[in-house]
Amino acid sequence: MTVEAERRSGTGRFALILALGALVALSLGVYGSVHDPTGRSLVTLFFTRTITLKVWLATAVVVLAAGQVVGALKLYGKLGKGSGPPWLGIAHRTSGTLAFLLAIPVAYHCLWALGFNPSEPRTLIHSLAGCFVFGAFAAKMLTVRSHNLPRWALPTIGGLLFTGLTVVWLTSALWFFTTVGLDL
Repeated sequence: MTVEAERRSGTGRFALILALGALVALSLGVYGSVHDPTGRSLVTLFFTRTITLKVWLATAVVVLAAGQVVGALKLYGKLGKGSGPPWLGIAHRTSGTLAFLLAIPVAYHCLWALGFNPSEPRTLIHSLAGCFVFGAFAAKMLTVRSHNLPRWALPTIGGLLFTGLTVVWLTSALWFFTTVGLDL
């Protein structure tokens, strides 16, 4: 296979990965739109309300995601010389897994109890970004496991995922902290 044919093949594969991610995002949005939200809280753990659990878990996810960005930059040699200490790759995968696991109960509660909410600009943006995040996450995981993709594919999808998470956090946790306070 020629270099040109390999490049086209990799670009086509990345387009398919993006389409699959879009399908995940669309499926979540459709489910959230047609599902009758229960309005009930699921769990609170040691928090006083589910909403406080969600905003603190979402904050932890964004902090871990920021660490993911810094770790990825170091792993790919974009921060100083070398790719960092030997443990950085394991730490990167572990913190990414933890961020995903913390995001699941937040997203589940949003979809199950609240649904897709287009009633005001903030909640519409939040709902769209939330669906986008899980589509971008699916695409990122497929991108990480795929070979012969364009060099820009992984950093692009990783950047989109981080941007989506930031928008979700700004339209939920930051909004909560600025209107309610740092409540537990």
